[in-house]
Amino acid sequence: MIQGLRTVIYPVTKLPEATEWYRQVLGKAPYFEQPFYVGFEVGGFELGLIPDGVPGSAGATAYWGTEDAAAELARLEALGATVDAALADVGEGIRVATVRDPDGNLFGIIENPHFDRSKVA
Repeated sequence: MIQGLRTVIYPVTKLPEATEWYRQVLGKAPYFEQPFYVGFEVGGFELGLIPDGVPGSAGATAYWGTEDAAAELARLEALGATVDAALADVGEGIRVATVRDPDGNLFGIIENPHFDRSKVA
């Protein structure tokens, strides 16, 4: 089941430069920093940066947290969603997928064992 809004991911063209920019904007260092992903904890939520994808006004994707991404993806498909990006382990046990709802809206799910739910208000 969906647990709540967890992460918004922004694709960037230069990950080190974007990381530094967001470090200054947010006034803190990322809690997770790898060449494939950088995550900042912001008020109990996560602002993520990925070094691929297409930046711009349609570039950000909101990801809703779940304990079991595979089960949630199957549930969403059974409810009529169409898989946009298949379930993938993006590193260190973090699993993500995106679907399109029946109206075509992008809906992301994330299973992130590193995310501390106790910080969510």
